[in-house]
Amino acid sequence: MQPTELNKRIDTLDYLRGFALLGIILVNIPALMWINPPETSIDIAYNRFLTLFVEGKFFSIFSFLFGVGFYIFISRAMAKNNNANLLFIRRMIILLLIGLVHFYFQPGEALTVYAIFGLIALPFYKVRKEINVTIGLLLLAVTAYYGIKIAMPFPLILLGLAAGQYRIFEKINDNRKSIFIFTVIMFFISIGGLLYQWHYVPEAMANVDNMTKNEFTEHVTNIEKFSLIGLQFSPFVSAFYVGLLILLLQQPLFQVLLSPLKDYGRMALTNYLGQTALILLIGNAFHLIGNIRFIQSLWICIGIYIFQLLFSKVWLTFFKFGPLEWLWRMGTYWTVPSLLKTSTNSKERP
Repeated sequence: MQPTELNKRIDTLDYLRGFALLGIILVNIPALMWINPPETSIDIAYNRFLTLFVEGKFFSIFSFLFGVGFYIFISRAMAKNNNANLLFIRRMIILLLIGLVHFYFQPGEALTVYAIFGLIALPFYKVRKEINVTIGLLLLAVTAYYGIKIAMPFPLILLGLAAGQYRIFEKINDNRKSIFIFTVIMFFISIGGLLYQWHYVPEAMANVDNMTKNEFTEHVTNIEKFSLIGLQFSPFVSAFYVGLLILLLQQPLFQVLLSPLKDYGRMALTNYLGQTALILLIGNAFHLIGNIRFIQSLWICIGIYIFQLLFSKVWLTFFKFGPLEWLWRMGTYWTVPSLLKTSTNSKERP
């Protein structure tokens, strides 16, 4: 990595992190709010929307971005002659501890998974990028095909690491044509996958009590396949989302329109944990847990979006890091980094 790049933040990654956070909360809120299976037509339609376009897709994006961030962190630490491996291990241990606390409130949380897979992926930093791509694609194909969602982050982290090794996000302008072609290919594969998935969409108002044994078996099979196929094709849909957003961000208009996502993504750890805190706070304060429908959870998510997007913008106007990012940084380097912004831009650690 060139010296001029040691402290340069890659804005595209922040936009993508912010975008990923928008989808993650939609998938997490039903379990946190103890929402019953959908019964009304609008709840069923919304639930199908989540399964088709959200479930597994944004989680995949976040896992991939974790791998990119892993590469950048190690590379910049090495370029500054820091003990990169030690810093990264310390960083993952802190993330694991945070995740274990978060797990108490949100059993479906991802930080513990990222911390464990991050430590496992550490030796792959020195592996050739072509090998990381090959291993990542093979493992992703196996885990996605068999629907092993808990294991999918590891190959996605490897692919993110490889993307860092290829310096894709540092050379976007030089690779616009390739990114466009890749995005178009992912689009058509995604459309094919979604059409195939829709073939197994479960009957909306199924009365299982009046079904024959064969009808009940077919209904259960459709439910299982509908979810499984969505997970199998989720990497393609995720790749399309990422490619499309990257292409849009090459236009100044979309950089301005989507600018709230950049600050949202810069405070990804704070906002991810904040989503859980806000959902539980709202649910308990207004006695909503177990008492709302699927579509009603969407309005809660929109309210949380507005609050967190504004909070992130205001916070980063005065401070260099999000509050939890600052604490994470402190634990990583065993120093107290400057939090308040100054008029001059001081050099920062990776």
